[in-house]
Amino acid sequence: MGNGSSFDASKSVFLEIEDSVEKIVFSLHSSTRDIQELICQAAKVNKFCEITLRNSDGAYVTVSPTIPQNTESNPYIVEIKPATATSLTTLQLTELLSGLATVHNLDQLSSQLVSHSSAATVPTLIDRITILEKRMEKEGLKSVEIEKCKKSIDGIRSQIYEAQKKFIYHSMLSGEHAMIPEIQSSYRRHAVLPHYTKYTLSKETIEYLKQPTFDIWHWEPNEMLSLLEHMYHELGLVKEFNINGVTLKKWLLCIQENYRNNPFHNFRHCFCVTQMMYGMIHLCKLHEHIAKEDIGILITACICHDLDHPGYNNTYQINAKTELAIRYNDISPLENHHCAVAFQILSNPETNIFANCDQETFKRIRTVRPSVVLI
Repeated sequence: MGNGSSFDASKSVFLEIEDSVEKIVFSLHSSTRDIQELICQAAKVNKFCEITLRNSDGAYVTVSPTIPQNTESNPYIVEIKPATATSLTTLQLTELLSGLATVHNLDQLSSQLVSHSSAATVPTLIDRITILEKRMEKEGLKSVEIEKCKKSIDGIRSQIYEAQKKFIYHSMLSGEHAMIPEIQSSYRRHAVLPHYTKYTLSKETIEYLKQPTFDIWHWEPNEMLSLLEHMYHELGLVKEFNINGVTLKKWLLCIQENYRNNPFHNFRHCFCVTQMMYGMIHLCKLHEHIAKEDIGILITACICHDLDHPGYNNTYQINAKTELAIRYNDISPLENHHCAVAFQILSNPETNIFANCDQETFKRIRTVRPSVVLI
């Protein structure tokens, strides 16, 4: 199947240079100066030489991207005049040197060179420009290395920041419900969880929420929390699992806290996936086909499916031999980690929405939900 990127946006022209026929190919988006330099390169002359083209009839041909295409048997004749002090105009020098100066702060050198261009000889000017170009290349390489160092420093800062947070949360999570060290470094919660404002949802919003076309981008975090809470009430999950209302709020807040501020795998992504499942439940009328317990597992799995996502996929985790990959023996390290964090949150009575379920029900949840996340 073709697309715009496969369109040939180039042109080829044949040139006669000192009894030798050369072929040049250039983009239709090239500038006149680009084509002139390409011709100079083909003729193996300095790029500041004056280039003139004639056709077989002796008529002048304009050097531009719109130059008529020709054949090898009918090439354009190239006439070359060496660069002179008049041809290497002050304007050309200013244009070239201002470009160099923009990148490397050579304003003073640029002005000096341009002010003396009328008196200087062409070879001297070209030599000095060549020196500047070489210097620009070296400085450009240095700039690349500096950018790499900056990124490395930013990475180290992020690691230090995460390590500090892990230490703080480690200190908070002690006592009866203390975790094993590996999971403890990932799980985060407030010593005193804050409250979020419960919004009164309009009938239009309630109905719109059931649609797969629901726009997730127009809602603030607190509004998303209220919408998730509404889903549990509307689907009858609060009654099914005998969930305490305060515990549900605390659980949702703790879930939000344990989603990192990633570009994609963040709390809004969690809400997006959950809302789509909620919309599919209503669109397909799943409540007529599967048990309410299974619907609760589906919704809860959607909410927890990317908990504490570090921002890098399984392939990276395995290839980089990260702590997660080692812990789970390269077997779906992220998915296993998401499940582990989810059940660690449920291990805290304050955030265990299934605390009032009987042992058999919780055993089914513990068995089924990891499979849903792994899928």
